[in-house]
Amino acid sequence: MIEQVQNYIQQNKDRFLEELKEILRIPSISADPAYKDDIQRTAQVIMGHLQKAGLDLAEIHQTAGHPIVYAEKIISKDLPTILVYGHYDVQPPDPLNLWESGPFEPVVKNTEIHPQGAIFARGSCDDKGQVFMHIKAVEAMLNSDALPCNVKFMIEGEEEVGSNNLETFCRENKEKLSSDVILVSDTSIIANDVPSITVGLRGLSYVEVEVTGPNRDLHSGVYGGGVANPINILSTMIASLMDENNHITIPGFYDDVEVLDQEDRTEMNKAPFDVEHYKKDLNIGDVHGEKGFTTLERTSIRPTLDVNGIWGGYIGEGAKTVLPSQAFAKISMRLVPNQNSDKITQLFEEHFKSIAPDSVKVKVKPHHGGEPVVTPTNTPEYKAAHQAMLSTFGKAPIPQRGGGSIPIVALFEEVLEVKTVLMGFGLDSDDIHSPNEHFGLFNFYKGIETIPYYFYNYAELKKG
Repeated sequence: MIEQVQNYIQQNKDRFLEELKEILRIPSISADPAYKDDIQRTAQVIMGHLQKAGLDLAEIHQTAGHPIVYAEKIISKDLPTILVYGHYDVQPPDPLNLWESGPFEPVVKNTEIHPQGAIFARGSCDDKGQVFMHIKAVEAMLNSDALPCNVKFMIEGEEEVGSNNLETFCRENKEKLSSDVILVSDTSIIANDVPSITVGLRGLSYVEVEVTGPNRDLHSGVYGGGVANPINILSTMIASLMDENNHITIPGFYDDVEVLDQEDRTEMNKAPFDVEHYKKDLNIGDVHGEKGFTTLERTSIRPTLDVNGIWGGYIGEGAKTVLPSQAFAKISMRLVPNQNSDKITQLFEEHFKSIAPDSVKVKVKPHHGGEPVVTPTNTPEYKAAHQAMLSTFGKAPIPQRGGGSIPIVALFEEVLEVKTVLMGFGLDSDDIHSPNEHFGLFNFYKGIETIPYYFYNYAELKKG
């Protein structure tokens, strides 16, 4: 059976790629209301592909925000059910001038890392390309009459803005979404010749801060030196959030941080990592981060604080001698096991307001957050992924903690009471959230080839 499935995949590779390009051409930017119609159109196209793949039910559920696409193929109530989760919304493509080709004009180009070609477009890796792998893998199984267990899809349009309506949908549709495991491809592997499975994710606290000085913009010559400049103040406040060891200075921030012992840290650092290649790829003179930890540790098991955007005053062409009334910044904090996003957000707000001088007023607006998660490696769910990658890559995957956040993983465990397997196929170098995002054709096809093995392995392991 698996041979027929793989033959179908090989015979339809070109079509799969052209269909992916169709989806990538739609600018489904969830953060910008101007693209609301494009979000709806993407949901319709995704639903159409699920129907064509052969699922019995495919439907769109409208929410208070963007729609969720749901589909299912139930063979037998006696068989296990895999729920595939993904998202079709994408990050804004800015800055546009840094794209080598249009962000919504997908093109395939060869690169040093992807000599077989990579498809360049916003959403190619995060997460349209990886979602589409699952749709095509299920299509291949259904067209070969070889689907070994039940499958459900839940594909949302708000992941990039915090999945604000997903919890409500899950709670209201718990029975519809009942399953034995949730399979997610929104993560990466170490390298194309070093497969890996993500077994941990950091949580997230995301805030926007506003610093207000005078009640209007002022002439910097007439008032400069006598009135607080909100940009100067904001810059000083942000700089104080880290000490000389790049340790976050917010009181209580580290109180609940899980501290791994030296044995675990040693094992973690056995993962392939070339710091010189890392620096060359990013064109940086040296790595940077919390003192006492390696780059692999800093980007996975340690919490962070980063300014994601900062603005205020005059930023147009030429000069304008203005002392601005306001300054703003967006700040994200990645969290590790035992930290709680609501608690960290509250600690940040209290501290940030406390360090502001009386010459300005400060507001802190929480955006979205999520909890960190670690998944076990001794379950049938994980073992099925391990064996699947071993079959297609020819070597055992390495369990690895990821540095990113997928807040819904903790939500699924709480609301749906189901564990999640994070079997992604992207690379960290694929520039997700950045200009020139891309997804290797090797990775795209390898995902489609691997997913059926997961279904077969899981069905067999659940029998035992």
